[in-house]
Amino acid sequence: MREEDIDQILIVERESFTLPWSREAFHNELNHNQYAVYIVLEEDDRIIGYGGVWVVLDEAHITNIAILPEYRGRKLGEALLKKVMDVSKEMGAETATLEVRVSNTPARSLYKKYGFQEGGLRKKYYTDNQEDGIVMWVKL
Repeated sequence: MREEDIDQILIVERESFTLPWSREAFHNELNHNQYAVYIVLEEDDRIIGYGGVWVVLDEAHITNIAILPEYRGRKLGEALLKKVMDVSKEMGAETATLEVRVSNTPARSLYKKYGFQEGGLRKKYYTDNQEDGIVMWVKL
């Protein structure tokens, strides 16, 4: 992901999340977070999805995986997850972690397919509706 991608990323964000990240958040991730890596998925020069991860020492924290709604169901989210995991391993991460909404069954199933296990619960983690977040982790 590059700075010039942010306009298109914000479209993916708004279409994917009830609490989308701001332009400033992405700007800061790209320019000030030395641990952040963001990957975009394009079709015909249009960004249709992206994934993000923070790699700190030997641990990766997956921050976001998002696909535009009209492109879902084509295993593109799975491809992004796999790429984020591969990049994390290449950068020296031995484990990866993430949070997912309790109600997000499709994402939870995908993560389990790639070996993620449920490791904890963050009560009222999501501030839009106070939904709990499940902490999942995997050994890379």
